[in-house]
Amino acid sequence: MSYVKGLRCRECGREYPNGILFVCEYCFGSLEIAYDYAKIRKVLSRETIEARPKNMWRYKELLPLDRDPTDGFNTGFTPFIRADNLAKILGVKELYIKDDSVNHPTLSFKDRVVAVAFSKAKEFGFNTIACASTGNLANSVSAQAAIAGLRAFIFIPADLEQGKVVASSIYNPVVVKVEGNYDEVNRLCSEIASKYKWAFVNINIRPYYAEGSKTYAFEIAEQFGWRAPKHIISPAAGGSLVTKIKKGLQEFYDLGLIDEFDTRLYVAQGQGCSPIVTAIQEDSEIIKPVKPKTIAKSLAIGNPADGYYAYDVVKKSGGWAEAASDKEIVEAIKLLAESEGIFTETAGGVTVAAAIKLIKQKRIPKDESIVICVTGNGLKTQEVVMDKLHKPLKIKPNLSSFEEEQKKVPTADHYSI
Repeated sequence: MSYVKGLRCRECGREYPNGILFVCEYCFGSLEIAYDYAKIRKVLSRETIEARPKNMWRYKELLPLDRDPTDGFNTGFTPFIRADNLAKILGVKELYIKDDSVNHPTLSFKDRVVAVAFSKAKEFGFNTIACASTGNLANSVSAQAAIAGLRAFIFIPADLEQGKVVASSIYNPVVVKVEGNYDEVNRLCSEIASKYKWAFVNINIRPYYAEGSKTYAFEIAEQFGWRAPKHIISPAAGGSLVTKIKKGLQEFYDLGLIDEFDTRLYVAQGQGCSPIVTAIQEDSEIIKPVKPKTIAKSLAIGNPADGYYAYDVVKKSGGWAEAASDKEIVEAIKLLAESEGIFTETAGGVTVAAAIKLIKQKRIPKDESIVICVTGNGLKTQEVVMDKLHKPLKIKPNLSSFEEEQKKVPTADHYSI
């Protein structure tokens, strides 16, 4: 049974039936999914969810399919970790990491949105999948196309990290390197999508694709004991994730699955590409496009499609935003690894670095629950830390050689701030 009523414009509220449409024909606003919540309330409970397999489809009534899902049965329900070591370093009482760096199959939260997009694309009858990507989405589309037996075209900036290029190419899609930044790649893909009958997951079927991000918020609430944390810090590229975290928690509250929802939301970006952060800090509804220059390439979208909506949900929640320099990103990646054993990519370094700033600024109280979103794995962006790590000891195969080299190791070598 489908619980989707159709599509609704986020600007003028005009409604449309389900279809391959992503902008309002009247005001050119973006579209999102409208659900029949009264019908959902009758069938969905905490007990119903808890009895289901531990994957993202345990929340299927709140996802935009008309038929049963076909992809992503091993995706989601990633670890929700109480980060006591990092909490001690930061001087806070209750700190958690929602860790999608180990999501299946490609170690990022993009596996969630792609699973929804693929299931919906099949409903629409597509047999070719495509995307414009800064890396993680390319990996996920490539892998899940291989699983589903679909043809895939992957469009990426030509200077993308090599690890992410390999992590797409291994699944044998058609990889297209575009000599330009993500915004230029995305514009090209919009032209291609209008000519070819392909499912561009983040363009012509974007309203359906974006709903997969809500499962990240659903899991936070469920794993936190059917509660909403007081503070959530999310990375922002196009700006969609933080809006879907808000939508997901709001849906849980409206359906009675959580009793309270007063979460403050925060966004984090790299200093070399922080149009959403700038808008929030300047209290401006205008998102000024920038030319990206940051090591956090997975967040390097200078003209974010959901920038205004990210601004809006953060401001209305009472939250804030912070940007991290390249140096701060690297230090935060190392800090998370050394304190909690989690190796995150640059986007996770951005959120940890932003959290440190927000706590120091006292924008986030030290005695309330805090969740840091980690959305990708550090194995994909090893280049940024390779020259910042201690070199391995090199010894001869005897005890005296080891003991001589051991003297060079600092006695106190753990991270502190």
